[in-house]
Amino acid sequence: MNFTGSDISVIGLFGFVIVLTLVEMYFSYQHDRKLYTKRDTWTNIYLMTAAIVINLATKTGTFFLLAYCYQFRLFQIPNVWLYWLVLILAQDFLYWFLHTVGHYVRFFWAMHVTHHSSEHFNLTTGFRSTVFEPMYRVFFYLPLAFMGFTAVDILFAYLVTQIYGNLVHTQYNIKFPKWYEYIFVTPSHHRVHHASNVRYLDKNMGMVLILWDRWFGTFQAELPEDVVKYGLTTQPKDTGPVNIIFHEFIALSADVKKAPTFMDKVRYIFNPPGWSHDGSTKIAKIMQQELRDEEKKQYEALQQDKVKGLNDRGELSSTG
Repeated sequence: MNFTGSDISVIGLFGFVIVLTLVEMYFSYQHDRKLYTKRDTWTNIYLMTAAIVINLATKTGTFFLLAYCYQFRLFQIPNVWLYWLVLILAQDFLYWFLHTVGHYVRFFWAMHVTHHSSEHFNLTTGFRSTVFEPMYRVFFYLPLAFMGFTAVDILFAYLVTQIYGNLVHTQYNIKFPKWYEYIFVTPSHHRVHHASNVRYLDKNMGMVLILWDRWFGTFQAELPEDVVKYGLTTQPKDTGPVNIIFHEFIALSADVKKAPTFMDKVRYIFNPPGWSHDGSTKIAKIMQQELRDEEKKQYEALQQDKVKGLNDRGELSSTG
């Protein structure tokens, strides 16, 4: 079997992630940080394996679809350095778009939810894959083929950026220069993404660059006063091998069945998670607005108390 330079690079990078995972696991147990549990880790491995099976099953179709679209490329970039720079940037942006769709369209959230259902956060969480994503991911990357990037290079760029995305799944506080944190996704940014706190829902979608989130309004910094709570707003009661993959599809199906009109059924499928025809549940943006309003009221009340306290002290001084 002959390995190409790309194959060796991917194997080397993947091996590096495995080694780091074992190191993090060791220090977690040594310092009793409880970052890992056996059940959660095995669930992550199971979901990764399921995604790999579907990846292999769809790999040929993915490759040929990208190769077919490449025939109709609009241009090509002859400079090799510029070629790879533009490919990585474009691929990372399209991933941001794919990821955002996975959070704002409930049908796609029903597939992506598996990546967020863990109440733990460690390097194996990065392997907790969106199992069915390989079946539709290629359609988001078709623009790259029309831009003159080959199927092999597109898939290689995806694997490289995916490996970087795995590395930010850690609770260890790693200090980066401010310029780096402004441009690139860091573990702190991605901890926010995996939080179930209302403030943090649907934030920080980037894989490599956090710039997309800063530019398109999905950025949220990790705040010390709002400690991250990992998992979903409502955790599935059954975390068995079947339900962990299909629980949101089951919930979506139940909501579609109870919808009173055809358009409400459509809205349940394509509106953001949390939307309901009767307002019994709310989408993240509405809950976040309510949170901001409540915090504003609390701040104004605090300011009024401070002014009242100053006035009371002033009156006491004048009478004294």
